[in-house]
Amino acid sequence: MTINRLEWQQLLPNTADYKNLFEREYRREPLDIALTQPRLKKSLATFCHQHASGSPFMLVKAVDSRPYLALIHDALQSIISPKNDVIGSRYDINNGVITRSDAQHRDDNFAATSHCLYEEWLETEQLFGCLRKQGDQYTLEPGLIHKANGGILILSVRTLLTQPHLWFRLKQAVTSKRFQWFSADDTRPLALSIPAMPLDLKVILVGDRYGLGELQELEPELIEQVLYTEFETDLLINEESDIATWCEYVNSVACHYQLPVIDASAYPSLINASVRKSGDQEKLPLCPQVLSQMLSEATPFASPSITADAITQAEQEKLWRESYLSEMVQDDIDLGQVHIETDGFVIGQINGLSVLEYPGHPRAMGEPSRISCVVHLGDGEIMDVERKAELGGNLHAKGIMIMQAFIAAELASDQQFPFSSSIVFEQSYGEVDGDSASLAGLCALISALSLQPINQQIAVTGSVDQFGNVQTIGGINEKIEGFFDVCNRRELTGSQGVILPLTNVRHLCLKSEIVEAVKQERFHLWGIEHVHDALPLLIGLPYVDENKPSILSAIQERILQAGGNDRNRLPWALRWLNWFNRG
Repeated sequence: MTINRLEWQQLLPNTADYKNLFEREYRREPLDIALTQPRLKKSLATFCHQHASGSPFMLVKAVDSRPYLALIHDALQSIISPKNDVIGSRYDINNGVITRSDAQHRDDNFAATSHCLYEEWLETEQLFGCLRKQGDQYTLEPGLIHKANGGILILSVRTLLTQPHLWFRLKQAVTSKRFQWFSADDTRPLALSIPAMPLDLKVILVGDRYGLGELQELEPELIEQVLYTEFETDLLINEESDIATWCEYVNSVACHYQLPVIDASAYPSLINASVRKSGDQEKLPLCPQVLSQMLSEATPFASPSITADAITQAEQEKLWRESYLSEMVQDDIDLGQVHIETDGFVIGQINGLSVLEYPGHPRAMGEPSRISCVVHLGDGEIMDVERKAELGGNLHAKGIMIMQAFIAAELASDQQFPFSSSIVFEQSYGEVDGDSASLAGLCALISALSLQPINQQIAVTGSVDQFGNVQTIGGINEKIEGFFDVCNRRELTGSQGVILPLTNVRHLCLKSEIVEAVKQERFHLWGIEHVHDALPLLIGLPYVDENKPSILSAIQERILQAGGNDRNRLPWALRWLNWFNRG
């Protein structure tokens, strides 16, 4: 049995050992992805210098927003060697006739202006240029593919997927190395005949995994040939030098967005806030948007540098701005509109933990969920009320089936299991999904089978496998904070707490009130590895013990009693046969 009562130091990332690193003076230099994105930097270099026979397309899995496109653009600027040759074309219009010649000067109308360009969103004319008429005069305007001719164009996959005609025309021009002019209006031809122009262009497509997946379905053969890499979202912390690298990167972000200097005292608070974003004490986010937003929000409180107090004030103000909905949820619990018990013992009832995400709301919220289970004579089936009412998702149904498999294996018998049960999330009026409540549901089921009450001062979260092993779940910080807030508003007793998977300890980054309560032993957290570890904490009896009463022996005794009563379950008209079995 493995029950780990967590110390307060485990509830936050360890920053005490890095004090000397925080006091270094980090240079405020332009953002260089080579610092934290070696795979991406190497892939870009390979793409720039690959042989002409290679694919002219490259895929980068990243957020397809302007800050990310700008990062890739800046990285390419340091890789590509500027060309002195004039690349492109010159178009002349005389008496309604358009002629093309190779560009001789950089100011020729269709000479390339840059060896690398990017754009987050564009329309047909921005990408391919257009023929305009003003009075009796015609003019040709270049698009991005002309301005980047001979170089690299960085585009968002989302832009091309939402406008497929752009993608197909772009692919045709890039692969054929020739740009054919066309009318933006398919129903009307070009007013003048325009000669095609040579095109030597490489394209980097940036998108998230879903966008790249859609492109793969659209162009499976092309995707097989392209160069692929990813923007790493987090920096894995293995040693002290990784913390120094992250601090240097954060200073580069501050420099890039022209934000105030970061004081040494700010780094621990920045790391705590960052771990809340990454969800892992051993990973720090590298997203420039996330980091710049945290620093920007602290800037109004900077005096003049960004300090720990500035970060804390910014976090508190942001929480206050976004907390109206969570306060309404807590008020419903306080007023008894949502029934949650945090005192006493009840058979077949347990406090599970849920995460609520409302459309349009920026913050996930934790809320306790009362899960109840009732048992009756039957054929061993576990009825999932949520599933029957069509309010349960597939993952939730999977968790219930895993619970049933565990009970069947744990109480293996030659005879049919004589009990059926039903499990329900009380006062749940929307869809329930995920398997993170399967540990709580299993404990409620075992309580109902053994007729042993559960301590309502303890909440439970975690998923289980068919062998009863407790597995990692998501949203652990929000779940713990949701139950703590309920207990704190009702006054902490010193016996309240949360049971969580031991593997989730590395994901903890809890608010200061919980850390202080755990430090003062007014609230507790236990990390466990198996359902057998949770039951003694909840019920107060060992799961298995040959020398004294246990939970398993109580279940087995009840099964024996149910088996002995089988004769009483004969149809009424035949119960006279029991007379012969007396004695």
